[in-house]
Amino acid sequence: MNLGPMHISFDLPNLSRLGSRLLGGRLLGSPLAGRQRSKVKPLAGETTDAAAGVPGPIRRRFGGAKAVRERNGQLAKAVAADADLDPRIDLYQGLPLDLQQECTDKPYLWEYLCSIPVDDIGVPHYYPRLTKDLRYLKYKNLIYPVSADAYIHIYPDVEDTRDSYIAIEPSNIPTVPDLMRRVDQQMMAKVMRLHSAKDAGARAELMIQFLDEICTVDEKHRRFQRKTISVTEKELFGLKYLQIRDKQGLGALEPLIQDLHIEDISCDGVGPIFLEHKVFGGLKAGIRFDSPEELDRFVIKLSERIGRPVTVREPIVDSVLPDGSRVNIVFGREVSKKGSNFTIRKFGETPLSFLDLIGLGTINYEMAGYLSLTLGAGMNIFVAGETASGKTTLLNAITTFINPLHKIVSIEDTPELQVPHPHWAREVTRGNGRDDASVTMFDLLRAALRQRPNEIIIGEIRGEEGAIAFQAMQTGHTCMSTFHASSIEKLIQRLTGSPINIPKTYIDNLQLAIIISSVRLADGSPARRVVSINEILGYNSEVDSFEFVEVFRWNPSTDKFEFPAKMNSRLLEEVVAVRRGLSGQDTRRIYDEIDDRATIFKRLHERGVTNFYELYKILSQAHREGLFR
Repeated sequence: MNLGPMHISFDLPNLSRLGSRLLGGRLLGSPLAGRQRSKVKPLAGETTDAAAGVPGPIRRRFGGAKAVRERNGQLAKAVAADADLDPRIDLYQGLPLDLQQECTDKPYLWEYLCSIPVDDIGVPHYYPRLTKDLRYLKYKNLIYPVSADAYIHIYPDVEDTRDSYIAIEPSNIPTVPDLMRRVDQQMMAKVMRLHSAKDAGARAELMIQFLDEICTVDEKHRRFQRKTISVTEKELFGLKYLQIRDKQGLGALEPLIQDLHIEDISCDGVGPIFLEHKVFGGLKAGIRFDSPEELDRFVIKLSERIGRPVTVREPIVDSVLPDGSRVNIVFGREVSKKGSNFTIRKFGETPLSFLDLIGLGTINYEMAGYLSLTLGAGMNIFVAGETASGKTTLLNAITTFINPLHKIVSIEDTPELQVPHPHWAREVTRGNGRDDASVTMFDLLRAALRQRPNEIIIGEIRGEEGAIAFQAMQTGHTCMSTFHASSIEKLIQRLTGSPINIPKTYIDNLQLAIIISSVRLADGSPARRVVSINEILGYNSEVDSFEFVEVFRWNPSTDKFEFPAKMNSRLLEEVVAVRRGLSGQDTRRIYDEIDDRATIFKRLHERGVTNFYELYKILSQAHREGLFR
């Protein structure tokens, strides 16, 4: 299926040839944010110089239409010469050495640099890898790679709260779109051969083979041939890139998907796409949809790619992309007034480990030691928080503490959980729950009780499946789940209220509630913190209230974690310690075990052992040898 190109133009004012070179999308909110001559319409409050085709903000920023025309004339000359790299020119000499090397290896990167007004925004810095410290840059103008062939330019925009995020790709050549249409016509005769491919990699190899059969490299002469299409080396490379990107990937969104620093991709309707970046925060992508019809076509293709087609009757889809990222689609103007919208929440192929979370400041070593003891003793745990607070990430991370010999059954609407244990049955719902063919969370949870699991992990409890989960806890099955609630009080209110309706006297079956939140640190930077870990003691009918102990809490003024329940944890002393064979005064030794485990985790971290699966192997081996039980 072809998810692109969307033919969403990336345009320079009054320089359409150069603009069409950058096919990945129209650049927004930057000095390049113009419109094609044939489509020039001022934005609200703007004036436009008809001769130059330059919106007001651009003209004000660069000294008027005349200056822009002169600059565009200079750029046009560079493009007319195919922007051949000449080490003697000032622009090349002004580049950092590593960016010079990248331009030598990737001519399309050099052509992109020739197209941007470096006199006005400055020469971009080049970073082979991003670090957290870059978030403190006041002026962000930099380029970094996201794959072997694609780069990202964080383009400064001093007039907007969000800088621009521009993809630099080999397909940014003005002749490629027309060539791709001709290639697609000839490719139709070969499409049946793709059915012989066993997997995506084999299909990609066949597509490249077809392109080599269809295209003939001819650098000097352009001539039409019936059997082959004459192209240059650069065009053939761009076609191969575009073929895989659009037929195998997600079209113009593919560089965003490949960027490990992107957390969320949001399209709110007709207009730009917005991003949440792990280092640079809120950005706007160099892609926009200019009409509801164009957006609808893309959304339909996206939903078909993930195997959950949207329709007028079923306009809402919640599913996952091939890389595990979660996607939510709302189709049509009847339910989304700005046009169809979609949100992609990205998840890495390898989950973050609890040591990764310690490195990010989400928890500390003591908290990890405490959770390893309680989970190892079979305590029931909910991870609660607001939307996008990191609930699933934390739940994934602490599954490494589950006994490696245990059988685990997970139940989800959308498959997001990652459990390292080999004895893991992963079950997902089917359908919308409104017909006989549907399989709901309630159905799967009821079936799981017959599968004799040691642990049941529920992706998220929202409704009647909550009652079954608490029944499972009462019958001795350890349960873990995520839950939408911003505090321990709100969690209990939701559990005991409609539609979950857990009897108040059942609540103490849930022994631990971890509250995680997205917060602002003292320096203003965003972060995720476990704000509290709470032991639920039970319901006091005499005063009609619930009793709980705050074991750990986060101090926002110091960004440190406190352990107020040290030497005062009923769960540790009366349950966990007893299950570990301690009694009487010896139960207090359980706190020494927390300190010992915290020390072990710190040493592992210092040795650089943070990988999710590697950590599980180490803990499993320690359990086998009786060192970590």
